[in-house]
Parts: sequence; C-alpha cells; structure tokens
Amino acid sequence: MLDIPGRTVRATAADLDGRYGTLEAEEVLREMIDLFGKRIALVSSFGADSVVLLHLLSKVAPDHPVLFLQTGMHFEETLRYRTEVTEALGLTNVIDVEPLFIELSREDPAADLHQSEPDACCALRKVRPLSAALQNYDAWITGRRRHQTFARREMPVVEPDGARIKVNPLAAWDQADIDAYIEAHDLPRHPLVAEGYPSIGCAVCTRRPGASGDARDGRWNGFTKTECGIHFSN
Repeated sequence: MLDIPGRTVRATAADLDGRYGTLEAEEVLREMIDLFGKRIALVSSFGADSVVLLHLLSKVAPDHPVLFLQTGMHFEETLRYRTEVTEALGLTNVIDVEPLFIELSREDPAADLHQSEPDACCALRKVRPLSAALQNYDAWITGRRRHQTFARREMPVVEPDGARIKVNPLAAWDQADIDAYIEAHDLPRHPLVAEGYPSIGCAVCTRRPGASGDARDGRWNGFTKTECGIHFSN
C-alpha cells in the first residue's frame, strides 16, 4: 500500500478524495498514475461504456496495466470488441485475468454453476481471480458511476477497498455524458449496445433489460443480484 506512515487506507482514501475528487476524469487518472505509478491498474470489462475510460487512459498512459476478467463465458462480440478497442486506442498492456483451471474443474465441471448459484459462479470466475491479480497493485481504477445503481449513488471518486485504494474517475458522469463523449471522439461502441444491451456481462447471464429503465436490469436475469462481487470490500 502507498507508504504514508501512520495513515490507514480509509484515511488515505479520504485525503486523496478531498484533494482530487472534484477534478475532471482525465486529471484524476493523471494524478493517480503519477502518485502510484505501475502500482495502480485499470480494471475493464470492455463492456457497453468501457471505451470512455479506456480512451482517457490512452491519452494519459497507453502502456498502463489494464486487467480484463476473462471468465470464459463472454459474448463473442465482447472478445472481438476487446481486440478492436485495444488496437484502436493503442493500449499496449492489456492483461487477461483468468480463473484457475483446477478450481473450474472442481467447482463448475459442467459450466452450469451460473444457473443455480450465480454468486458462487462470479466468485469463481471474477472475484477470486481479480483478488489474486490485485496482489500486485496498491490501487485500482474502475468505470463505475453513481447513477448506475442505488448502491452507488454516494460513491466517492477515491475510496478504500480493503487493503487498497479504489479510484472511480467517472463517478459523477451520467449516461448522457458517456454518450456525448463517445460521439465527440468517434469511439467504437460495443456491438451489442445497438441490439438493446445497455450493460453487458457474461453471455450466459445477460439479457436485454425490461421496461424498468434500469441499465443493469438485464444482468443475472431471473435473480435479484445486481453486482458480480468485485466491488464488495472485505
């Protein structure tokens, strides 16, 4: 963790949020990368709106680590989009983070765990692999935004996350901001957005949302689940 003698992670996060929490997203990225160096990674799903944060990173540090959770259950469109965006933005350090084969074989041999225990499936394919990967970092960057869910409405730009700092440069952005940025910079959209998917996760658990207006309504279809678990601090 960032070495500030006598400071807890929570106090450090509060201090950083007070200093940088009102800056523009690109400046937040720049300041955090200047502060943490290669000890901070951006975690991206290469989903519906991911290209905005990835574009901002490409302007600041295109060689910076980008972690992609390769669950083995993505839409083919997502995997092609990952390649397209990586090449278009000149990102040179995109790293696949995968579940352990031995754990997949033991816990989900038929690849159907998502049907009965989606929390366990997410833990196996996302939460534990990311937790292991983040052992190499002091902080990480996400694309979460306050408007996305009720639970995120008070989310700070910089927050504590267990033993690490978590940075949310787009916290104050709404969907109109995202759409305007993508249009202004002529960025490629995930192909499933045009088919009515505003939030895109694993293919086996993502459906077009209903009429509720909630962008994440199509995630984990048939369950009350709204988060995969990587944003639940221990």
